[in-house]
Amino acid sequence: MQQLVERHAPLVKRIAYHLMARLPASVQVDDLIQSGMIGLMEAAKNFDGSKGASFETFAGIRIRGAMLDEMRRGDWTPRSVHRNARLIADTIAELEALLGRDVKDIEVAEKLDISIDEYHHMLNDVSSGRIIGIDDLGVSEDVISTIVDRESDELYDNQASDAFNSALAKTISSLPEREALVLSLYYNEELNLKEIGAVLDVSESRVSQIHSQALVRVKARMQAWL
Repeated sequence: MQQLVERHAPLVKRIAYHLMARLPASVQVDDLIQSGMIGLMEAAKNFDGSKGASFETFAGIRIRGAMLDEMRRGDWTPRSVHRNARLIADTIAELEALLGRDVKDIEVAEKLDISIDEYHHMLNDVSSGRIIGIDDLGVSEDVISTIVDRESDELYDNQASDAFNSALAKTISSLPEREALVLSLYYNEELNLKEIGAVLDVSESRVSQIHSQALVRVKARMQAWL
């Protein structure tokens, strides 16, 4: 166990610095590394090589999960940011139900009775004020557990999780083209905001806004599940 931990300690730093590119400046990399080392030790303790996965793959999941759990427990986000995120999601859901189509930034801003610049500022706050990722859309076990009755049998759990993930994938594919592309580049290709901005020929700030709106729109469309 100790050898596994020592051999894979650099993996913790690599994941920590990768996450740092997506987190506010107030987050300290040492805090991520500390929580990640705990995740690595748990991975070394629980790893079962007969399952087929490599230890690095197994440990990487545990390390990242430990870091995100620590960030969630120490949530630094002002309540106003959480409130605005819910307000934007509710407004998008209301407008899309009314209009039957994707709504534009300016339409959301008008419904909120604020300027487009104020709306974009709210999106930037939502993006920079907390960890926003696919995990926050409900893919992780902690969110799925709010959907599935944990007293039910394992078969039902798996079916419910599969149905949720299928609905989530369908929702993401229905996003406006630019929003879907930003999510794909960010999560699948693991480009940072600056790199995505170069691809789309827009500013890093604008990419952040598109990214935030995409996730808020998905949350709005997934409200029946969440």
